[in-house]
Amino acid sequence: MATANTVAGVLNGARQVEVTINGIGERAGNTSLEEVTMIFKTHPDLGIETNINTQKIWPTSRMVSTLMNMPVQPNKAIVGKNAFAHSSGIHQDGVLKNASTYEIMDPKDVGIDENAIVLTARSGRAALKHRLSVLGIEMESQEQLDKLYEKFLEMADKKKQLGDEDLLVLAGVTNSGDNLVKLDSLQVTSGKGVTPIAAIRLKVANEVFEAAATGNGPVDASVKALKQIIHRQMELKELTIQAINKGSDDLCKVHVQVEHEGTIYYGFGSNTDIVTATMEAYIDCINKFKVAKL
Repeated sequence: MATANTVAGVLNGARQVEVTINGIGERAGNTSLEEVTMIFKTHPDLGIETNINTQKIWPTSRMVSTLMNMPVQPNKAIVGKNAFAHSSGIHQDGVLKNASTYEIMDPKDVGIDENAIVLTARSGRAALKHRLSVLGIEMESQEQLDKLYEKFLEMADKKKQLGDEDLLVLAGVTNSGDNLVKLDSLQVTSGKGVTPIAAIRLKVANEVFEAAATGNGPVDASVKALKQIIHRQMELKELTIQAINKGSDDLCKVHVQVEHEGTIYYGFGSNTDIVTATMEAYIDCINKFKVAKL
């Protein structure tokens, strides 16, 4: 009710409102900044302008969450991780065809790169085909997609949510010898009071290259060393480490997004070593770059 009352107050003459980020405040009932701001942005007919840079809403929310050690509720409007996530097959198909079908606002308007298509047992063929395409796998026929979708449903019945690794397994894609770039070895020194340094050896088209670099951490040092060999403009956009459930010796699974020439590439890596898994995921992205020669 706080947001509704605030909007009503503004429409009836109020020109200053007290708002909060992530619902944090000294008492219950504080008005949400993101909700009030986006109501007026998505309804310009109301004639109210805030002059707020809405693209800073998401990163500001995450900064406040980090500084206060208070996680944002997943289902919180606009800034919750599920705000722009779609798992229903009907929703996914509609969003892929026209995002405005189920989203009154563009995720980019609040600082989010894109909506999230979550693959579950409720997902349809359109979502599966879209995700496979992102991973560089094209279905040659509807029959091929139908057969893969049946396998997808069988796996989805056993797992709550399917990731890129699961889809690659379903599609029969593995890290074969066809990859142009391969991680041959990686040595990293890191710890408290020492400068992180990484030494990497890559095989590029069967030719061996080596490089070393320092960085702000083991991953940063490894990426910098890799870039000394792979001379391409690429930016790490997102890195997600999948939770380890069994123990400290369990495989670590890493998903990354790398931007190259305006295109986002998704990569996956797994290893008992987190840094190695990250570099394998990074190299997985590089092998998807549409370039003739690295």
